[in-house]
Amino acid sequence: MSERRRVAIVGLGVVSCAGTGLEAFWHGLNSAAPEGERRVHDFDPLPYYDNPKEARRADRSQQMATATAAMALEDAGELKSDPARCGVIYATGVGGLQTFEEQVLVHDRKGERRVSPFMVPMIMPNAPGAAISMRFGLQGPNETITTACAASTHAIGYATRLIQMGYADVVVSGGTESVMSPVGMAGFQNMTALSSSGQSMPFDKDRDGFMMTEGSATLVLEEMDSARARGANIYGEVLGSGSTADAHHITAPAPGGDGALRCMQLAIEDSGLATNDIASVNAHGTSTPLNDAAEAEALSKLFGGDGPPVTSTKGVTGHALGAAGAIEATAVLLSFLHKKIPPTAGFVNPDPEMADFNLVTDGPLAWEPGPSMSNSFGFGGHNGSIVLAPPE
Repeated sequence: MSERRRVAIVGLGVVSCAGTGLEAFWHGLNSAAPEGERRVHDFDPLPYYDNPKEARRADRSQQMATATAAMALEDAGELKSDPARCGVIYATGVGGLQTFEEQVLVHDRKGERRVSPFMVPMIMPNAPGAAISMRFGLQGPNETITTACAASTHAIGYATRLIQMGYADVVVSGGTESVMSPVGMAGFQNMTALSSSGQSMPFDKDRDGFMMTEGSATLVLEEMDSARARGANIYGEVLGSGSTADAHHITAPAPGGDGALRCMQLAIEDSGLATNDIASVNAHGTSTPLNDAAEAEALSKLFGGDGPPVTSTKGVTGHALGAAGAIEATAVLLSFLHKKIPPTAGFVNPDPEMADFNLVTDGPLAWEPGPSMSNSFGFGGHNGSIVLAPPE
């Protein structure tokens, strides 16, 4: 087998309650967590569409994906690759739930003839990736990953493999989610997944569930030699990824974090690194009792109590489900740029029953960037980890 190709990250775009655009997002990650619900209040889709009618025919999740893809591709500069070798591997956990809920009400109140003919293409989970492909003329592989909260981490891992193995030269990858509709919120609330205190407190002893959010992040991945040849700004490199299944329970993690542990080990192995090469971890860290405990145990088993610094940016952002992995990969890449690791907002009281690991709290941590892992673990027992490295 020929040597696999290297993969650079050359463009980024983000819409998040922590901030829209890279500068605002980074500032938000290093600030106090927002008060109350974690909606994106300042997002305007219209600048990213040719006209308001076109925007109205897209679910909010697709609007956010289109926006971050436009940001990321502009950031990447002029791509030299054949459009037939430029793909889109995108992710969402749920799809167009807000549109579906709205159209159910239309059907109930006004009758079947008033249901929008655009409903089906608006609710399809693959709609964001398809819209990006069509808008920017990307004719290579166009596929959608829907593995719950691990989806966009899996998407980035798969996109990387397409480039490594020579099936594509450029892949636009990331994730989007917007399910903060009344029924969506009620469903998560009634399964006791959401915080009853209205706070995101990853790894804190008083954590009581996650804060739902919405948002999107898009990364432009390019074969390394091509990126260098055209003088692209390189944020970092995707070294490898891991994917496992707990095969345990539809929502609860495997006891002891064994699935998460195997996933992290596979990602490190795929990257050609040793465990002690990992310089930081962006944890899944949702603020739910079982998931945080399982991830902490997995981190402790892998690294010991004196391992690399670990943070959960969900203390600020809340949990964006299928978009979370892409948002957090973006946070890691900005950590490389700024040489700081954002703190775990919301963490106040250590949990005496939690396994020992090195959590970043009480403000940003200055560091010398090195290979870093980002974790995403989803309902269904889906586990995803990617390893990113700073630019040379």
